[in-house]
Amino acid sequence: MAKPIMAKATAVWLVDNTTISFKQIADFVGMHELEVQGIADGDVATGVKGFDPIANNQLTQEEIDAAQESVLHKLTLKFNAAAQGEEKRRGPRYTPLSKRQDRPASILWLVKFHPELSDGQVGKLVGTTKPTIQAIRERTHWNIANIQPIDPVALGLCKQSELDAAVQKAAAKKAADGEVMSDDERRKLVSTEQSLGMDAEPKIPTAIEGLETFTLGSGDDEKEEETGDILDAESFFSLPADDADKDED
Repeated sequence: MAKPIMAKATAVWLVDNTTISFKQIADFVGMHELEVQGIADGDVATGVKGFDPIANNQLTQEEIDAAQESVLHKLTLKFNAAAQGEEKRRGPRYTPLSKRQDRPASILWLVKFHPELSDGQVGKLVGTTKPTIQAIRERTHWNIANIQPIDPVALGLCKQSELDAAVQKAAAKKAADGEVMSDDERRKLVSTEQSLGMDAEPKIPTAIEGLETFTLGSGDDEKEEETGDILDAESFFSLPADDADKDED
């Protein structure tokens, strides 16, 4: 059911200017009955100026009269052809002026860490256009040298649930197309909650990194036995005979 604009101000006007019950007003404006009663008692919407629904083409006088005569009558919003389809309006996400300079950094972060996302998904998350995304993806943006990748969730440009949903959708599409994902790509496709709950992979200490292929133990002993048969103490201290000694002999 469609609700009137400026619902609380409309409720204030109906409480002050009609004898319609709190239940009827609450159902019409989408509020709780106790909240409407609080408006009548002066505890809620203090200082809010009433908004006339008749003058603003939201209710007719006949509708109000019918509601005052019968407590079972439900107020119906007046049909307004110009307002049809307003809730289904589509377009890029609105980004406040204070955060628009952060969009390139968020786009770069999404392109770098989630390349599986399409330009349309990135545009919906950040609220930008496809040419801007393409320029950053191809590194032809005029300020690409000064852009640092920053998580759009941290900047407040989108919610974590929206980002996770987009990533999961991209993963499902990639799996349906039969593309093989690498381990790094598969790790990026999990949600934040899942990634935080994953066990850390064991890493080789940096002190012995690169020595994984070498073995310790019996190999060195066998090598010592082989060299022990060939080399002895006398071979180290014996010197070659001089020519003068040969002549004397």
